[in-house]
Amino acid sequence: MQHDYDENLATNRYYDKHFDSEAAKILPGEYFVTDSGVLLVTVLGSCVAACIRDTKTGMGGMNHFMLPDDGGRETVGASARYGTYAMEVLINHLLKMGARRNSLEAKVFGGGAVMASLASSNVGTRNAEFVLNYLKTEKIPIVAKDLLDSYPRKVYYFPDSGRVMVKKLHRVHNETLFTRERNYKDRLSSSKVEGDVELFI
Repeated sequence: MQHDYDENLATNRYYDKHFDSEAAKILPGEYFVTDSGVLLVTVLGSCVAACIRDTKTGMGGMNHFMLPDDGGRETVGASARYGTYAMEVLINHLLKMGARRNSLEAKVFGGGAVMASLASSNVGTRNAEFVLNYLKTEKIPIVAKDLLDSYPRKVYYFPDSGRVMVKKLHRVHNETLFTRERNYKDRLSSSKVEGDVELFI
């Protein structure tokens, strides 16, 4: 089955003066991969991001996703398909670019209980548990993680070196993060994952 990898590819590119680097901003539901030293940036509330890189080549990527809140109606398996899709699209794109599966490492972030409406259904916890279990099943080592708690995070990921900087946002002065996550949550509940992505081995 053919899948369009580019459908969820982040398009927000900019130049980060502070880090003197080309950068890509990853919004909820998006991902990005690079083999040219692009800085990957995202802001996470209840969502999680997996940063995955090939330790030998330095090519890597980041996704940003959330399991849909189905109010307990669906089985965990149906909900997890969204997370599985987000992980497989990222991993497959890296493998397609030439990354070696046995050289992959992961760093995972997010899953904070930052919105009352999401905290009540443990969305952050479910997202965090999903990403840890997924990587364990796929035998991709997790070399760093910063999950759960009650604050949003801004994550800067440098795939070529594997370096990550996490800024804890104790006060979010604007509603942008919450609006994005709410809209993404609403989109998830009204859409369905078409088919399954085959994972390249």
